[in-house]
Amino acid sequence: MLKKLFKPKFVKFDEKYTKLTAEEESIIEVISNDIRKEVLKTKGKDKLPYHGRAVHTKGYCALKAKFEVLDNLPAEYAQGVYANPGIHDAVIRFSNAGGLVAPDRRLGVIIGFSFKVFDVEGTKVTPDEPEAPTMDFALVNTPVFFTNQLKDYALLSKLAFAFNGYLADGLVGKAKFGIHWLTKYGKEIPDFEAFKTLNAFRKTVTVKPKNPWMYDYFSQGVVRHGDYMGKIRVTPTKESLAKINHPDLHLFSDNETIRNTLIKEIGEHDYQFDVQIQLCRNLKKQPIEDITKEWKESDAPYVTVARLTVPCQDVPEDGNFEVMEHLSFSVFRALEENRPIGRIQQSRLEAYRTSSKVRHEENQVERKEPTSLKQVFDKTYF
Repeated sequence: MLKKLFKPKFVKFDEKYTKLTAEEESIIEVISNDIRKEVLKTKGKDKLPYHGRAVHTKGYCALKAKFEVLDNLPAEYAQGVYANPGIHDAVIRFSNAGGLVAPDRRLGVIIGFSFKVFDVEGTKVTPDEPEAPTMDFALVNTPVFFTNQLKDYALLSKLAFAFNGYLADGLVGKAKFGIHWLTKYGKEIPDFEAFKTLNAFRKTVTVKPKNPWMYDYFSQGVVRHGDYMGKIRVTPTKESLAKINHPDLHLFSDNETIRNTLIKEIGEHDYQFDVQIQLCRNLKKQPIEDITKEWKESDAPYVTVARLTVPCQDVPEDGNFEVMEHLSFSVFRALEENRPIGRIQQSRLEAYRTSSKVRHEENQVERKEPTSLKQVFDKTYF
């Protein structure tokens, strides 16, 4: 009786968070066109000899991994892909979240952590790949996104793309960036939302440097979790953190210090992350559409539902460059029960698809989804 009385109550999934208005759909078209232009501009930028992603352009390494869904999960957490215990092959791509390929000291440490899980049965949300046997996760080492509004995202994303250019001008460039952000290029008087989004962006670009294996990685946006809604965090296990041999990261010591640190560490020992779900319990404290706000762990605890194990492995100096460039990740390559939800999240369907299609077309590489880890590392596959 007491267990039932004190059992936490979770907010039920609401279909409205997957819907967009006609106006929002048109804004997504604008965002997708901007992404297309950014992809086309990547070749030649900083002498890049190929077309890269609009963001997360610089890949650090691609690694082999295992994704294990844990057994005996509470019913509320055993939802969608987490309802079936078992071990799957996976591939990880570490990246820089920016839109440049440049020395690490110019890019900062907003690190992307994407991984693809194989042999996931069931229809996927991606309309052009419903039979894909894979499920993708795209995370970053900061818990909040920089805006909540699609109309702002269309404009502010352009500023975000250009952020490194502003940094090149030092303090004057930073001041100019802040003014452009707050006034939307001088078109509006700054309001509360403008300061709120700038503060959220500031949090994403002021992450302190350390070995990327030591960060927590977050979904930022909300996902459906079967009957419920939540966020995802991937966090190193205590045992793995204790294995770290190179905790410090010195961005000015080497142009490729991040890649070298990642490769060196995983060449010395294995590593393991807990994959966790933070279920929504209160819409005021854990809003679905306000992704500039971090959900406090004290109000909504994380629960481990899976483990991601990266075995000790030898990685070439380029970090498996071709693998990183040929792979595509989309958070909508997911089961309906685990799909992204919320306005900003919905924009990612076309954003990911546009970036991948244009990139592959311009590089004259066939765009296809691998069905096994073996195919990923087979140089004759792509």
